[in-house]
Amino acid sequence: MLNIVIPAGGSGTRLWPLSRKSNPKFLHALSGTPATLLQATVNRVIPVTTPEHTYVVTGTAHAVAVARQLPELPDENVLVEPSPKDSCGAIGLAAVLIARKDPQALMGAFSADHIVQNQERFLECVRAAIAGAEQGRLVVFGITPTYPETGYGYIECGEVIDGGPVRKVSRFKEKPTLDVATEYVNSGEFYWNASMFVWRVDVFLAELERQQPELHAGLQRIAAAWGTREQETVLAEVWPTLPKISLDYAVMEGAAEAGLVAAVPSDFGWTDVGDFHALGEALRTSEDNPDENIVVDGTGVGEGGGKPVLVLEDSHGLVIVPQSGRLIAAVGVRDLAIVDSPDALLICDRRRAQEVKKVVDRIRDEGLHDLL
Repeated sequence: MLNIVIPAGGSGTRLWPLSRKSNPKFLHALSGTPATLLQATVNRVIPVTTPEHTYVVTGTAHAVAVARQLPELPDENVLVEPSPKDSCGAIGLAAVLIARKDPQALMGAFSADHIVQNQERFLECVRAAIAGAEQGRLVVFGITPTYPETGYGYIECGEVIDGGPVRKVSRFKEKPTLDVATEYVNSGEFYWNASMFVWRVDVFLAELERQQPELHAGLQRIAAAWGTREQETVLAEVWPTLPKISLDYAVMEGAAEAGLVAAVPSDFGWTDVGDFHALGEALRTSEDNPDENIVVDGTGVGEGGGKPVLVLEDSHGLVIVPQSGRLIAAVGVRDLAIVDSPDALLICDRRRAQEVKKVVDRIRDEGLHDLL
């Protein structure tokens, strides 16, 4: 049985003003169906697990909303971290708790805010990852790149292992420049890093202890007190002392250097919904129609809650999120994101969608925290 861990954190600043601290993107229906991204993630993995083996790691501000959206999960499977500690703290916490029940349990980690378009192919890749993990490897999913994306990290792969499809990972690479990304894509040796993982918990925890002994020791102290009267006291004492670090930096890069990491080349229609341009690409109904206008109304695409009032004249390639109830009219424009919330309006060139984070930084600097 595969234990599933779903990190559900962050505020999705590049999807502001749709995504806020109090209502981040994984709680929204952005996958083209009424299911939220979080619910869609659980639905996606349920064929290889059960609700009892599915865990969500989230912050105190979102724990109630997560539990309401996932009533099928046992209450104790919603793991609440007192403060954000990045992906290594969240995934590490789940790993030590799973290891208490079964030290050699299989564990998969899948983010709460991704879109996958081909469910059948996704499950094939998961099963290939399970086979690699059973052999003692830390397995990642390498997304076959379709263009030179500069907003993703990359994985460099080497030889095929045992006849494939799993390949040995030689290096993790940070977000590249356009020229470097083009070289990566043309080489055929690089994949997008989807930050999805499968491993045996004993293998992962041994590597965590080798590379991050203080983090490992702190998580073990928390695990020892979990479910006892001392849980909250120990959590409050230890958690603030843990380093805030991503899983790639903390474990995976060093594990790759040690030859412990493998990748499953994956082509199941993945996007991390990192910004409004990526959202528009994920929800396009035809790959041959880049001029298609995408309307996201929060309950799917163009469905539910009453149709939004739009007047679009000679306007193409728009991503529109109508939330205020006002009429949205556009004349002679193209390739924009238009997000109309009750208290904020964003208009952004889709080619610069990653820069929405700069707007959020400016709003924070101006002290307008109610808008975040």
